[in-house]
Amino acid sequence: MKLNQIGVIKSPYKIRTDAPRQGRYSEDISEIIVFEDYSDGLDSIERHGYLLILYWQDKAERDKLKATPTGELKEKGVFSIRSPARPNPIALCLVKVLKIENNTIFVKWLDALDGSPLLDIKPFIKELDCV
Repeated sequence: MKLNQIGVIKSPYKIRTDAPRQGRYSEDISEIIVFEDYSDGLDSIERHGYLLILYWQDKAERDKLKATPTGELKEKGVFSIRSPARPNPIALCLVKVLKIENNTIFVKWLDALDGSPLLDIKPFIKELDCV
């Protein structure tokens, strides 16, 4: 398996305790910078007001299979919760697009730490992504 980092995330969150528990709880602005080699993939992205961002939580623990969710007392399996601690720390975050300048997308609701590797961007499509 091979993943290609397609960009990097610039955010105000330097350490895990800085980041919101869920991105939707924050109005802070982050920048999603797509590397020049992948910038052609941004063609027509301005049609979408919301995006799904997949990024690598490179500072997360990878040896846990159970964690205690916020506000709970009992551990649960990591595949049943949204803990960053997991075997493959791939994060998925819904963001609201504020503006796009060249290969940089300015968004809110992103909970990524500053410097997180960007893995992919997908449009949020209400008819497909809502049950």
